[in-house]
Amino acid sequence: MVNLWINDINIAVKEGTTILDAAKSAGINIPTLCYLKDINDIGACRVCVVEVEGVDRCVTACNSVVEEGMRVYTHSHKARMVRKTNVKLILSQHNFQCATCVRSGNCTLQSLATDLNITDMPYEIHPEETVVNKKFPLIRDSSKCIKCMRCVQVCDKIQGMEIWDVANTGARTTVNVSSGRKLEDADCTLCGQCIVNCPVGALRERDDVGKVLDAVEDPDKITIVQIAPAVRTAWGEDFGLDREAATEKRLVGCLRKIGFDYIFDTNFSADLTIMEEGNEFLERLAQIKESKLPMFTSCCPGWVNFLRTQYPQYMSRLSSAKSPQQMFGAVAKSYYAQILGVDPSRIFVVSLMPCLSKKREHVLEGMDSVGTGRDVDEVLTTREVARMLKAYYVKPENVAEDEFDKPLGVATGAGVIFGATGGVMEAALRTAYFAATGRKPDPDAFRYVRGPEGIKEASVDVDGTEIKIAVVSGLGNARRLMERIDRGEALYDFVEVMACPGGCVNGGGQPIHDGGADVSARTRVLYDLDRKNAIRFSHENPEIIECYEKFFGKPLSEKAHELLHVEYR
Repeated sequence: MVNLWINDINIAVKEGTTILDAAKSAGINIPTLCYLKDINDIGACRVCVVEVEGVDRCVTACNSVVEEGMRVYTHSHKARMVRKTNVKLILSQHNFQCATCVRSGNCTLQSLATDLNITDMPYEIHPEETVVNKKFPLIRDSSKCIKCMRCVQVCDKIQGMEIWDVANTGARTTVNVSSGRKLEDADCTLCGQCIVNCPVGALRERDDVGKVLDAVEDPDKITIVQIAPAVRTAWGEDFGLDREAATEKRLVGCLRKIGFDYIFDTNFSADLTIMEEGNEFLERLAQIKESKLPMFTSCCPGWVNFLRTQYPQYMSRLSSAKSPQQMFGAVAKSYYAQILGVDPSRIFVVSLMPCLSKKREHVLEGMDSVGTGRDVDEVLTTREVARMLKAYYVKPENVAEDEFDKPLGVATGAGVIFGATGGVMEAALRTAYFAATGRKPDPDAFRYVRGPEGIKEASVDVDGTEIKIAVVSGLGNARRLMERIDRGEALYDFVEVMACPGGCVNGGGQPIHDGGADVSARTRVLYDLDRKNAIRFSHENPEIIECYEKFFGKPLSEKAHELLHVEYR
């Protein structure tokens, strides 16, 4: 242990502890900007500077290790003046038109400037200016970049994609797409983890709220909205609602006030995905055993794009089942249009997703299976949902809960856990086990696939056949797994991959919290909903059963293949 004094408080911490962590252990707050624990501790912004007795210059607390007898002053006059000057210098290269920034009110730099009482700027303002492609789902505004390196470190260390890098030298040093590429030409999977870790508004999603509201206000359009499982775990965070109040039914009530005609649950099409994907797995099992290559889930478009660009030789191993988002769009414009007795071209499908990559998925080849244009017309992230409700001055705390419309609004506990890593695998195993044996397992029999670990492995006995499975979250982990598969070191039958660490609950379209979201709390919401649901198996969903009886016939039928499956290229 090392003994030191911080603000004249005696503290004992383990050798190797940073000043920042030592202060935190004593309840002393040192402001940070670029810092991300275990990911980005390079002291680039120099906001966490503190004064150390006997040292001429202030030192950065995030990467300076404590020493025996050290005396640290976190808010001395010297430390405060250096910190204030550093923030002013950052602002001198930053476009701080906060009123028109999506991060206004949720910006670490803005908060720092306020806390440091910065009321004037003695330096000339010279923000970096580059052309912004506002059509691409991920938008980088260089005029707001503070060169904190968070995006670079997260993309390199967590996702392993190396999309961002430092460019130029000296005063011209900046962050840009690596190797001089354009973002739209890089291998970016649009996982959005760079966005949720950016402390300012330099990275954001393309805003499609206006297109959605135009459709809502068009009397010739029938607007149908679907709510993804993970959205219900986080939509209330931007309104300060606790999790008991921020229910999916309250969100339904809020969306009614916007004017959507029909509101459904993507959990319905998650159940539909399990019916198709689970039966596809059983159909392919003999070939899987013979080839010693697994079938991969295809629900996550970030993962699908990762496989397409990094390991294209394994594209044929993807399940041909579309994601729940795309299945819903196809069902809404075929089966539900038939129920309504309307021309499918009048239906405008909007997806509320925790994901940035969904904004690209819905325009990919094969996602227009009904023949009236795109099956899903527009996609909004959870953050855009909050901005849309605020634009209509909807106060969720004053809105009563409302029910989903039917028949596409009925879902099971198996559908809701899709939003957590391991959820797709668990839901698929519940139904695949029943399909193979005719016996219903305990709904929690496969709970060992749950948990935050990046890679989980297990074996399942299905009527005497051993099924080897793996569950992966985070693209860095996906790469490690794929390398093992490619070298023949790992043999699996069925693999679930989610691009974002922790799954969709931690998606790139979710609300942003400096230092990271409470992923475990969001995950608990889904498993609580699963546990409380009267139906916990996708194949027992009465609306799914009726959908097959009246429209698709059976899983993997010709019509099911036409509307619910796609050939990934």
